[in-house]
Amino acid sequence: MDRKEIESIDLSDFRHSLPVQIRFNDIDILGHLNNIVYFALYDLAKARFLETIRDGHVDWRKVECVIANIDCTYIKQILFGEEIEVKSRCIHLGERSFILRQCLVEVKTQEIRSVCDTVMVCFDPSTGKSAPMSPTLRSAIINYEKMTDILPYPESDSAGGDIKAEK
Repeated sequence: MDRKEIESIDLSDFRHSLPVQIRFNDIDILGHLNNIVYFALYDLAKARFLETIRDGHVDWRKVECVIANIDCTYIKQILFGEEIEVKSRCIHLGERSFILRQCLVEVKTQEIRSVCDTVMVCFDPSTGKSAPMSPTLRSAIINYEKMTDILPYPESDSAGGDIKAEK
């Protein structure tokens, strides 16, 4: 993610926020948050986001989506004692996948310290392949994010349209 794209992020577009605790053992020898801990924080917020959009009705024993790609941009170090929250929102919704954008933000200044885009692909464990998104998950994302901008699929796909979050 380039600087211009990072600067264009409007935190007021993020409806979901999760305060996180930075523990002493999360800090590396240089005195800042260890790189791997960022992903643990993003995973925790991802789970809470999915619970929130489905009003807490998530069966964690059932595989519905898997991570296909994670792109994390480190912007500024996070130090022990700083108050951090993870903001999450769906920025793209396809027939079989969605992109979740998350930001680690310093609470007092609202300064973005890291941005992570995760491609989540709906998955059928019995076939080991991607699958169409369930109507329940699709409507939960659309309703929570108030998505309205429908983009057409390529002509070869008549199943519906991709949706981007409304700005």
